[in-house]
Amino acid sequence: MNKRNIAIIAHVDHGKTTLVDKLLQSSGTFRENENVQERVMDSNDIEKERGITILAKTTAINYKNNLINILDTPGHADFGGEVERIMNMVDGVLLVVDAYEGTMPQTRFVLKKALEAGVKPIVVVNKIDKPAARPKEVIDEVMDLFIDLGADIEDLDFPIVYCSAINGTSSLSPEIDSQEPGMERILDLILEYMPEPKVNLEGALQFQPALLDYNDFVGRIGIGLVKSGTVKLNENVSCVRLDGSIKQFRVAKIYGFMGLKRIEVDHAEAGDIVAIAGLPDISVGETVCTAGKEEALPLLRIDEPTLQMTFGVNTSPFCGREGKIVTARKIEERLIKETERDVSLKITPNDSESFIVSGRGELHLSILIENMRREGFELQVSKPQIIEKEIDGVMCEPYEEVQIDVPEEFVGNVIEALGNREGIMENMNTIENQTKLQYIVPTRGLIGFMTEFMTMTKGYGIINHTFKDYRAKASNLVGSRKNGVLVSMENGQATAYALGGLEDRGIMFIEPGTPVYEGMIVGENNHENDLAVNVVKGKQLTNTRSAGKDHTVVLKRPKQMSLEVCLDYINDDELVEVTPVSYRMRKKILNTNERKKFDSRK
Repeated sequence: MNKRNIAIIAHVDHGKTTLVDKLLQSSGTFRENENVQERVMDSNDIEKERGITILAKTTAINYKNNLINILDTPGHADFGGEVERIMNMVDGVLLVVDAYEGTMPQTRFVLKKALEAGVKPIVVVNKIDKPAARPKEVIDEVMDLFIDLGADIEDLDFPIVYCSAINGTSSLSPEIDSQEPGMERILDLILEYMPEPKVNLEGALQFQPALLDYNDFVGRIGIGLVKSGTVKLNENVSCVRLDGSIKQFRVAKIYGFMGLKRIEVDHAEAGDIVAIAGLPDISVGETVCTAGKEEALPLLRIDEPTLQMTFGVNTSPFCGREGKIVTARKIEERLIKETERDVSLKITPNDSESFIVSGRGELHLSILIENMRREGFELQVSKPQIIEKEIDGVMCEPYEEVQIDVPEEFVGNVIEALGNREGIMENMNTIENQTKLQYIVPTRGLIGFMTEFMTMTKGYGIINHTFKDYRAKASNLVGSRKNGVLVSMENGQATAYALGGLEDRGIMFIEPGTPVYEGMIVGENNHENDLAVNVVKGKQLTNTRSAGKDHTVVLKRPKQMSLEVCLDYINDDELVEVTPVSYRMRKKILNTNERKKFDSRK
């Protein structure tokens, strides 16, 4: 059977996973009576809720007696390392571009990785059914991007297909009337245009994991392409480790992919994308070889973390009320288990009760926190900090490429805010009252910026960013919050009477009846300093009838704080307490008097 190995790459939310759904359906992979949900490749609850792909997924379809292996890749910059490694497993890519948004920062990033790896592109212009779709201009943008990235002449002659993945229609013409049901146009182009895997069937075995998975029965699983030879179940093979040493092991399981199922197979040959289990600490970039014929493949580059946070045991007075898992040992076990399948995550002990967790970005780390919370963990986490590096004697920090789409009326505010954060404008153009800004900004300047950006643009702004490189450290950054916070000075339940009396002091984060403790952040102060307040005070009861007795207290709605907003919001002397039920922001020093003494010493 002929094989094709392809990856689907795109900017976040341009429709990769929905397109995979429709390719699976068009190829007849599902039975007619099979109940298939939307975005079927997103297996994790958070992926389904947020509509994003976090981990790359492998699937395969049988079309016209050809096996097409498809890798659905993440679109977010925080998970870009997976995209880079996947390029070593495939011979072609479907570059999906939104028919209205056109090329975005991640489109550039993923296409650059594909061109560097020398794989063949097919351009898929998705969401052609959008009322504001502009397919012809978008193709011009894609062509400019190819030229800008130094593509070869033959790569510029890429085939184009236009589709609406959500409606399951496609065509080779940009005209909306020419759309036909089914994705056969794309599948036929893959067979016609994509090369077969460049592999050696006759040679000794060479298999290199580019992705990791883990399950409790077989341990760590390496997913990758068999580059040469064949591998059989129960065969004794060698693994050339990252440090050059050799470890022998027995192949315990080989899994192939078909549709949504991972199927056990007894052998795999060159050109197959499979998952192999048997070596408990197999790592990305190592080479599995025939015993006695060890020849390592070039190492794969793994992106270094750029942000770190401290994860620690919950030390608040409410510890253990809402979560089942609260000990340092359990938190450490869970973090180590996460590193089994996520090579971009690094964990180092900080002290007996806390760990420094380093990752690719705020989203990367906040998704780990969210997963742990849902599993019943209670923990406290610090504000994300950048990871600095010394390069040629100069202290450097990570910088990001930022693209912003914003209505024209808010442009001045955005330019001023990014100027304060040491942002360097690269480009600016306006189309029909929408302005597109391109910036290079220190990662440190973006921590805490998202919430401010959404407020500043009244929710109409779109911001995307991707890691650019390390550069000399920026001088002074306005990275911290402008306003102080309102901090509870008592334990108990918040009362409507107390909150009503504090409303003119700032914006509240809690409502009446919320349990609070001393040192917990209950609101934002109107001024720059922190203010200790009593939110549990009740009304003094007397036997005198007052004229206003029957007036109830009407309070403004408290500000809702999600996990990402909390992480953006806190300062260095604050923590976020995360439990299965709630997020609370608190001061590191809970006692009001001790905190005042500490602040005065600063």
